[in-house]
Amino acid sequence: DGEGCFYVNVGESSRYRSGTRIQLHFHIKMQEKDKKLLEKIKNTIGCGAVYFQKEQRANHAQCYRYTVSAQSDILNIIIPFFEQHPLQSYSKNYSFHVFCKIAQLVKSKAHFSKAGISKIRILKSKMNKKTLGLA
Repeated sequence: DGEGCFYVNVGESSRYRSGTRIQLHFHIKMQEKDKKLLEKIKNTIGCGAVYFQKEQRANHAQCYRYTVSAQSDILNIIIPFFEQHPLQSYSKNYSFHVFCKIAQLVKSKAHFSKAGISKIRILKSKMNKKTLGLA
């Protein structure tokens, strides 16, 4: 089985007028033996990259990660794909919808203002939480 997530990185950076950098990411991580499946996903979706991610924990297998980080690919490929093929897990689906709200804020350039960054931080805090309940 693989692990996947929608992730928003909010980092301080003097390279940006607002002093904050917002990066949108989509990841799927699988064991080394499943690298070909990740390559197939990448080729089917048509964007992103597959790379080796060294596992530091002794009791875990080495793995590969499929990652999409280009904002245009997130907005034009990843989000429409998951809108057309909804996630089955409640928590992943919820995180996806929050991720979409953040992506729309980034698309509308709200992340260039302090108020927009604050809104993104609040939304981000609601993502990727473990939930007890079924979809």
